[in-house]
Amino acid sequence: MLVVPKEHMVNLNEAGVKDVPVLGRMLRLAARIANEMGVAETGYRVVINNGDEGGQVVPHLHLHLIGGKALDQKLG
Repeated sequence: MLVVPKEHMVNLNEAGVKDVPVLGRMLRLAARIANEMGVAETGYRVVINNGDEGGQVVPHLHLHLIGGKALDQKLG
């Protein structure tokens, strides 16, 4: 599942103090969606890819909500 804000920010590096409410709403929405999808209790991952070497392909900040199965513990 993707959570994409209407406000444009290329990535977290571009986000400023004025964007803190948007970032907070994105995280709360991710938690609400996880509850609605039934994965909140078993666990889920929230990912923001930042920059080329961080795996960011789309130049608009968004987060990935991943759940519904056991996820690998290795992150790098």
